Amino acid sequence: MPHSIFLAFGHLLEIENLLLMLAGVTGGIIVGALPGLTATMAIALLVPFTFTMNPASGLITLGAIYCGAIYGGCFSAILIGTPGTPSAIATVFDGYPMAKKGEAEQAIVTATGSSVIGGLIGAAVLLSLSPLLAEAALKFGPPEYFWMAVFGLTIIATLASKSILKGLIGGAFGLLLSTVGMSPIAGDVRFSFGLPALQGGIELMTAMIGFFCIPEVLFMVEERGKSYTLISYKRQRGVTLSTLAKLVRKPILLIRSAVIGAIVGIIPGAGGNIAGLVSYNEAVRASKTPEKFGTGIMEGVAASETSNNSEVGGSLVPLLTLGIPGAPPAAVLLGALLLQGMRPGAELYTVHAEITYAFLFSLFVANILMLPIGIFGGKAFARLITIVPVKLLAPTVTFLCVIGSFAIRNNIMDVAFMLLCGLFGYVGKKLGFHPGPIVLGLILGKICETGLVQSMLMGKASGSTWSMFFARPISLLLILLCLLSAMWPFIASALKKRGYFAIDSTGEGNRG
Repeated sequence: MPHSIFLAFGHLLEIENLLLMLAGVTGGIIVGALPGLTATMAIALLVPFTFTMNPASGLITLGAIYCGAIYGGCFSAILIGTPGTPSAIATVFDGYPMAKKGEAEQAIVTATGSSVIGGLIGAAVLLSLSPLLAEAALKFGPPEYFWMAVFGLTIIATLASKSILKGLIGGAFGLLLSTVGMSPIAGDVRFSFGLPALQGGIELMTAMIGFFCIPEVLFMVEERGKSYTLISYKRQRGVTLSTLAKLVRKPILLIRSAVIGAIVGIIPGAGGNIAGLVSYNEAVRASKTPEKFGTGIMEGVAASETSNNSEVGGSLVPLLTLGIPGAPPAAVLLGALLLQGMRPGAELYTVHAEITYAFLFSLFVANILMLPIGIFGGKAFARLITIVPVKLLAPTVTFLCVIGSFAIRNNIMDVAFMLLCGLFGYVGKKLGFHPGPIVLGLILGKICETGLVQSMLMGKASGSTWSMFFARPISLLLILLCLLSAMWPFIASALKKRGYFAIDSTGEGNRG
């Protein structure tokens, strides 16, 4: 293990990887700052282009983009009152009023400092928890992997849509798509419709690009006439240091918000918007002057931004240890791991320990880089919000979608299928079906099927299929978690009626 950690630090010190982190954070901030673009879209678009890199460099780049995009949403939230990413919904509540009062720079600096602190704490939680949980995953057999896949599908399906039924239908549709091609156990070819291109199954990244990117482009075109009024600001001498000094004198607020973000991130499917809203709500409850929240105070911005950036590290804990993404961007990272031949669990910390720890440590560096980039490049990012026209942005993203889907297997059928998935995703979102459950069904379907068939074969050999599924201790725990996740929407609804969630997130947080 120490040898792997030493090699991981070697990866971080490579000039190429440092430049990739710098570019990833900057690009992620730009994506997050532009309303309509999401962290999920950015990662999905970039995954095919990381195939030419070594696995460590590819994951480092994707992690930097993830961190930067979640933070970047604060710029549009503060300066135009529209969150660039759903994670920044709660940032609007006090960030925009601060900007209107002429305190735009203070709000941006507060958001930047809080994001860095939250991101570092989230990365620390990830680094400390994930190896321990990965060791527990060594006790998993086929029945446990089956129930774990069911658990992941249940949570994502129920939390990624306003309608529980529509979420479950989406997850079931993703499971159906995962059965296309050759059976992982028996080797039978299914649902290929005589097309050789489908015998190998549906290419995961092609489907992800289609479901997550094309609908956003179409929605972008629909809203092309929408205009934003940008609140301009000038950097003033001494404001940055004085604001950061005020921020660090609020350790309880920062630590509480970061812990909430990490915990919410670990819960698969909750997302950064839930983290920000819960943290904001707790900041109001703990404040001696709750009536000031919503009028433009730095505590409101700090609570939201600390939490949603801490959620990034938390969302990667279940991903790296159990293969269950904590948020839609993490689902795309799961696809990237699988495409690199890296299966989540103990294998990441043994066989691929060098790459895994390089990725974990890179999150610390990426979050630190956000501080100078965000403060000194803030004015440039702010201008991008209004000067980048949709007529340039939409075709550029579409072009990247086509190139990325074709580059995976050099197959024109993948491009056609990507566009088909995109149209399905667009129509589905119009009807209230979120692409998250569909993609998770596609990802977890193979794991679920393999675990099911292998467990049935083991049960047949042992003489009791029932005990194979329902008598193992870890399986029973996972079954209880499945039941709890299925009941969670009803629990959340009851909490909302009691006023715990003062502001509804409208379910947009799962756009990524």
